[in-house]
Amino acid sequence: MKNNFLGILLLFSSSAFAQNEVHDQFAKITTVQQAQQWADANPKLKPAILNLNSLKDSSLIDKRLLRQNQGDVFSVGYVTYKVLESTEKVQYRASYIFLDGGSLSQTQIDSLKKIIVSKASKGADWNQLSDEYTMDGNTTHGDTGWFFGEEQMPKEFQDAVKAHQKGEIFFVDVSERNWHYIVKKTYDDDDKKVAIVLRANGR
Repeated sequence: MKNNFLGILLLFSSSAFAQNEVHDQFAKITTVQQAQQWADANPKLKPAILNLNSLKDSSLIDKRLLRQNQGDVFSVGYVTYKVLESTEKVQYRASYIFLDGGSLSQTQIDSLKKIIVSKASKGADWNQLSDEYTMDGNTTHGDTGWFFGEEQMPKEFQDAVKAHQKGEIFFVDVSERNWHYIVKKTYDDDDKKVAIVLRANGR
């Protein structure tokens, strides 16, 4: 415990610090709290803690930082970066028509699939088709809203939406529950990555 305490003191002591040791010092920092303590102890190196978001930060260096993994330390010119935290979140959105295999025969399901896709391909309004044919009583015209995870939609449904492009119509069958979906992907995937990065002059 005593050795650990001394190590922390040494890590944040500017008197024991030289600019060419930034990379080694950054490698020892693992939390945002430690990064802030280090920044407070070394103001001459112009440290900063960056909160980056892939939806709004688009400079070349921001994009490079967002591609890095948590824990990465690297230098660009005479500036060194440490990725303290890095998380990625993907959400999907589609609209569906649900057919209940507990109430319909397979022949009826196959027939309805053909009828609905034919109408959609001829320009029929998808919201109206959903209201007319869906069997789950939803009041959103089949709009899933943004979703991710099995607690919101079946895994088979999410995997299929992920594998298709915006505007495509396809079928999803959840065999073990006898659920059948005609799905239209209505939005591109919302893929957002966020990162917290420590930056300072030196290498």
